[in-house]
Amino acid sequence: MEFEGITEKIIGCAYKVYNTMGYGFLESVYEKCLLIELRKMGLKSECQKQIIVNYEGEVVGNFIADIFVEESIILELKSVKNLAKAHEVQLVNYLVATEKNVGLLINFGEDKVEIKRKVRVL
Repeated sequence: MEFEGITEKIIGCAYKVYNTMGYGFLESVYEKCLLIELRKMGLKSECQKQIIVNYEGEVVGNFIADIFVEESIILELKSVKNLAKAHEVQLVNYLVATEKNVGLLINFGEDKVEIKRKVRVL
């Protein structure tokens, strides 16, 4: 399945969660709801997946991806009033560290779901 088709399904799931739950929950609640919806769509999803970060062939750290979909797309979830540039940079760094090409920053915000798609350019 190509990335665009998968990301469309993910975005649809995020809107369903927001329309059902509304604003004001912790990220962990939205994460669990989103996992349910992703699995209902038949998408392989792992939450809180540890990702090893390498630098010139050596392990230099790790981070925890909120949700990893189809072993190829990183989801970074937020539940804040407004997204900051730092949130976008964080996701881009995750893509660089993992050599994955696509990530979605999903904010279950005060007024709406905000989604930013990031693509790592090779």
